[in-house]
Amino acid sequence: MRLLAHNMLSCNIKGVTNGFPLRIEAEKVIEKEVDFNPDFLRHMFAKIDWKALVEAARSLGYAELPETAPDAAALDSDDPFLRRFHHALLELHLEEGALVCPETGRKFPINKGIPNMLLHEDEV
Repeated sequence: MRLLAHNMLSCNIKGVTNGFPLRIEAEKVIEKEVDFNPDFLRHMFAKIDWKALVEAARSLGYAELPETAPDAAALDSDDPFLRRFHHALLELHLEEGALVCPETGRKFPINKGIPNMLLHEDEV
């Protein structure tokens, strides 16, 4: 699972009001090379919850993102930042582990890079 997907997932258990961001418990992380596309990154930048991305990247062992997001206007001239953003967002893959609801502590397993977000009958 890429951190791009993680940034868009939340816990949907009935009654949960604080289901984002899901905490990551990583068991196996791999890197997969992806073509660098600065236009895509600039487009996605506004849609990303920066704090959640930084925390997720750090939980996977990647600490190269700044604590605070740069100004969107600066993205056109900051190629080193875009490459670090690209690596965190698209090249880090969580293969095995779990996503944990911040409110309930419920764990959603990740196997072969696929998160199982199915709810139990009593959670719907």
